[in-house]
Amino acid sequence: MLGNGEVVGKLETSWDALLGHGNEPFDISFPPVRGVRPCLTLKATVLHSSDNRGSALLDSITESEIARETDAGHERFATYVTSKTVSYLNDAIQHFQSVLDQCLVGHPDRAEALTNLAWARLQGYIRNDFQDIDSVASLFREALTLRPEGHPNHPLSIYHLVKALIWRFSKEKITAYIHEAAHLCCKLLPLCPEGTYISSIAAGANGVDYVIGECNKLSVEGSDEDVHIRRVVLELCPLGNKHRPRALDKLGWALRSRFEQRGSTDDLDESIQCQREAVSLCSEGDSERDSYLNNLALSFWFRFNHQGNHHDLNDAISLYEESLRLRPVGHKSRHFSLNNLGLALFTRFNQSGGVDDINRSISLLREALTLRPPGNPYRNNTLNNLATALNTRYDKLDVSKDLNEAIDLFRDSLQLRQHGHPYHHQALYSLSSALSSRFTKTQKNEDVEEAIRLCQESLEALPSLHPARYFSYMWLQVAYLSRYRVQRKSADLSLAVENFRLASRHPTQGFPERIIEAYNWTVAGEQHGHGSALEAYSTFFELLDAHLATRSSAISRREAAATFYYARTLPVDAGSCGIRRHNLQRAIELVEQGRGQQWSLASRLRTPLEDLVSTNPNIAHKFSELSKRLADVQGSTGSADRATADRAAMQYRRLQEEWGAVVAKIHDLKGFSRFLLPPSYEDLQAAARHGPVIIFIASEYSCSAIIVPTSGEPHNVPLPSITLTELKNLKDRFARAIRDASTLGPKVPRNDLIVLLRTVWDEIMLPIVNVLEHVLNLKRHSRIWLCPTADFTSIPLHAAHPFLTKPDGSGKEPCLEDLYICSYAPTLSALVRSRQMMKKRARPSFVAIGQGQPRAGESKELLAVDSEIELVRELVPAMVNRTTISGDVQQLVPVTVNRTTISGDAATRAGALQALEENNWVHLACHGKQDPKQPYNSHFVMKDEPITLLDIMEKDIPHAEFAFLSACHTAVGDKETPDEVIHLAAGLQFSGFKSVIGTLWEVNDAYVEHVVKAFYENMFKGGVMDCTRAAWALNRATHAVKTKVPLEQRMVFVHIGV
Repeated sequence: MLGNGEVVGKLETSWDALLGHGNEPFDISFPPVRGVRPCLTLKATVLHSSDNRGSALLDSITESEIARETDAGHERFATYVTSKTVSYLNDAIQHFQSVLDQCLVGHPDRAEALTNLAWARLQGYIRNDFQDIDSVASLFREALTLRPEGHPNHPLSIYHLVKALIWRFSKEKITAYIHEAAHLCCKLLPLCPEGTYISSIAAGANGVDYVIGECNKLSVEGSDEDVHIRRVVLELCPLGNKHRPRALDKLGWALRSRFEQRGSTDDLDESIQCQREAVSLCSEGDSERDSYLNNLALSFWFRFNHQGNHHDLNDAISLYEESLRLRPVGHKSRHFSLNNLGLALFTRFNQSGGVDDINRSISLLREALTLRPPGNPYRNNTLNNLATALNTRYDKLDVSKDLNEAIDLFRDSLQLRQHGHPYHHQALYSLSSALSSRFTKTQKNEDVEEAIRLCQESLEALPSLHPARYFSYMWLQVAYLSRYRVQRKSADLSLAVENFRLASRHPTQGFPERIIEAYNWTVAGEQHGHGSALEAYSTFFELLDAHLATRSSAISRREAAATFYYARTLPVDAGSCGIRRHNLQRAIELVEQGRGQQWSLASRLRTPLEDLVSTNPNIAHKFSELSKRLADVQGSTGSADRATADRAAMQYRRLQEEWGAVVAKIHDLKGFSRFLLPPSYEDLQAAARHGPVIIFIASEYSCSAIIVPTSGEPHNVPLPSITLTELKNLKDRFARAIRDASTLGPKVPRNDLIVLLRTVWDEIMLPIVNVLEHVLNLKRHSRIWLCPTADFTSIPLHAAHPFLTKPDGSGKEPCLEDLYICSYAPTLSALVRSRQMMKKRARPSFVAIGQGQPRAGESKELLAVDSEIELVRELVPAMVNRTTISGDVQQLVPVTVNRTTISGDAATRAGALQALEENNWVHLACHGKQDPKQPYNSHFVMKDEPITLLDIMEKDIPHAEFAFLSACHTAVGDKETPDEVIHLAAGLQFSGFKSVIGTLWEVNDAYVEHVVKAFYENMFKGGVMDCTRAAWALNRATHAVKTKVPLEQRMVFVHIGV
């Protein structure tokens, strides 16, 4: 076999040792070379002169032209290595070239001949004696093709080619060479067993380590190729490798850069994963720790801007603070930390309005600017950031001196970010923003004209899907709208609206920014009476829905919604807008779309699929499986460990995308085009199948009611005597009156409450009753459903009463509950869903759960609970009649009721939850507590631990029918998102209970039994067990106990559902 041209070691032995083997062939092994035992072994035998066969063999070897040329080449090359005389290298190359000329394609020694020639040429290139590295690489590549995977010299050929590429890169710094070297190293390392010579040379400073180091030095571009090569480098750095932290950091950086260009959340999530691991691998005293902290913080900051999770912003600020501490005054990188922390504090100011944040932000950015004097490559970035902070402080805090300074700084930044600069577009629209602000103040036309031109230029500089186009559209909208407000030209308003539309619908920008723009669009549409206002509301709800869908738990969805606290009135404002535009159907759709998003998002995973199964069972199965996986993964996203929670959130988002793709396929099926989309008016009208639904709209623009009839068009009922301010006042007065009434004796008149209930009758319910009676011709004692919004949710509408005697003295004027059987509906969709699930009816089983003695310190003792539970047990019949449906025929069938009670020590969290799942009729007597700050923590108090609203929501009990919640505050909504009906009664309805009795405020233990007794006596009258009788039974019960129970304790009970 021909040699490879490298002297790796020398072997010395004696003649006696060689001749001592006799006539048998034997092996000669080399001693360790550079501490590594070579894999080369020589085969030898002793030949005697009398052995004619051996003599012929020697003659054959000696006379071999290839062998002689090869030996001569090695001899000349070895001399060149020691003497550095170029003539010896020329001779060696001539000999090796002669050998290659004789080893034509197909010759068994061609690979070795190629390698010898290439290696000699490479040494000459290394010493600047030749400049033909391309031909050297070509020779090594051909040798590699002749030594495919599995060939004993395949690893060595890879190594040789890597060496050639390394040397070519070292001379010319062309990235393609180091990229190819990295890919080859990934193939080489698995083929180099630990302890072998090839392993020692491949992994050393002149091999793989060099490739890793040089790749890590390459500038980050964020292209697909850039991300790919950094993945390759990371593959070269397994756990324990000293280069792994840097490789992780660089990959994270590249992914973040690609996110900036394309807006993919997956890139940002992976970036954080990589950089979080880099920080974890970096000890406290490591010189690189400050950089890794800074880079991780930057990724968190980007993700906050894209997704709006406040944890990300807080994490970014904490990491920046730690990085700054590691970069004291005089540190070469201090300016990075100052700039980045200043920007993060500015971001937090925009969220929370803390004056300290904006002032400290400006202070840090000024210090950073002093450390980035003219000529510093990062000066333009700090100029822009400082100008942005000053401009924002001017806009929000009216610090007048900031505006002109901001404009000057923006102009300086633009000078440093000329056409071709990667952030030229940012400099353009940033200056535009400040000029628009100054135009609003001075009304100088040249400012707004320049602002418009700059934004148009920034759009020209960006590709169509670049995330930053959002900001160009946004600031262009601001400029046009500013000019419209001064000059009142309708064309400017139209252009502003078009840019509202483009910005809010720009697909690669994150949802939070687009939601804000859609909100601003609604405000502008209302202020200026533009016809796009309804479109703006619809866009806002669509974006918010999509944003909340990316959150993997009910709590995180509520937190995300509460971030847009300023938009909490939009559902009712949208309804009011639809009314004022004489589009009542659209008003109903928007109110429904805007309210109850928490419930609708959660219920998507529990959608009945009977129709879909019959149409396409395969896609129905896929949808069902993905829905189950999404539901299962929700629990893991609440981990206290941020890294674990992030991984779970990533998994949820990917499943959500897969689930969304299946939903899109379902939309293509005939008859399923609106599957899981916001319901249309026709869908929602199904809620009024058994009686009209009245939606109460409380908006700053108007207060009114919309009646959804069983069939036909909806009816608007203006409430001209009620304004939003008066409604808020009425709500507060009710709260005081009910609180005061609880201190009065049972026989003392509730005069304050009577006055308020008369106001509700006169100003709110009487106009509605007039339409019900005289327009819809609704018969007395028919059922109606009340669907209040905003502050209407805090007013006992069902208890409206004129408290008047009839003009002829024949008796008292009827109140609302004399006229109709009232129920409440959290949303129309919830009522429709409950009706759909009524098809599933199981054998009745009734459980009464009572807990009057919670654990010490939890709540006061409820002395009447045990007697209430016993009373309920006695009132529930052992045998009842149940309605069954056979074809089109309904009939009553006698069935046995399974009755159980749980109380005392048995009424634990686990025991009560199990009872809720196993029974379809439930009576719950205990303390109920509404958590105003986090409604999902609202709970029923048990012996050990409470049953929270989240616990209830996690249960899917489609067979459940009725629940009586004899506890306080079970039907009180969420203060943070008042148009979200998040309370215990709604939670039970969501989990499957179609009909629920709940309470609006605190119940008095002394009166509950009277109401409970009267209710169940009416509920089971005639031996019928039907949950749709609950509203009627409650109506009869409150009438029956008038002489025993004071007014506020009769009003407290409400019916929700079918």
